[in-house]
Amino acid sequence: MSAEQTTLAFDWSCRVFADNGCGFPSPGLHSFLFQPMFTVGGYDFNKPMLLAIITTVVVIGFFWAAFGKAKVIPGKLQMVGEAGYDFVRRGIVYETLGKREGDKYVPLMVSLFFFVWILNLWSVIPVAQFPVTSIIAFPAGLALVVYLTWLILTFRKHGFVGGLKNITGYDKSLGWVLPLVMLIEFFSNIFVRPFTHAVRLFGNMFAGHLLLVMFTVASWYLMNGWLAPAGVVSFVMACLMIMFELFVQAVQAYVFVLLACTYVQGALAEHH
Repeated sequence: MSAEQTTLAFDWSCRVFADNGCGFPSPGLHSFLFQPMFTVGGYDFNKPMLLAIITTVVVIGFFWAAFGKAKVIPGKLQMVGEAGYDFVRRGIVYETLGKREGDKYVPLMVSLFFFVWILNLWSVIPVAQFPVTSIIAFPAGLALVVYLTWLILTFRKHGFVGGLKNITGYDKSLGWVLPLVMLIEFFSNIFVRPFTHAVRLFGNMFAGHLLLVMFTVASWYLMNGWLAPAGVVSFVMACLMIMFELFVQAVQAYVFVLLACTYVQGALAEHH
């Protein structure tokens, strides 16, 4: 991202009935563009990139602190860590893959869940106030990890020919519609699956951030003159949206990992 691309600074003088000719500063794509904050080794780092790095440190640091010196009688931090770990393990991985197959994928899925969740959570944290996953590159990168995992497991489990049959949904009992089914399944698994996996997370966080920005800016803009009550309503809506976003952020992390487990389960399933 070039230095010319920068988030539009909010003009605090923009208010309804103001005499400066400033209209409502509506949110848009400029709300997702950030000026580089610093440069390391010739690479520019902006706010979303910095938040992603902090998220990595937070996730690793938390689980290191919680389980680095695990005790039979856990302390508070270990109890919280175990609760989160067990939620993903039992509530998502075991439910999808079963205990026998699922155990080996628990570390990956736990990492994905908490990484995605915290990337989402930055949206409602003061100063940060931006969901990193509303930048398509981040969900796309995570979806690529899941996609490559699924692809490798498919061919490792079934071999080259069996893997192609798994990907294309080959079933000779389908008769004359088999070529059409194979074409649809191939296109769906190779192209549509990773695309929708990334866009589902991106779209929810993108839309949620726009709504939060709109109601927050509107609260200040309308809090002037006889329209002040409308500003109060907008502020209440912003608070409600924050609570709703907290729910959506957790749900999107859950759905992302649930789909990842479903893809792994499909790769490991025996082809008939």
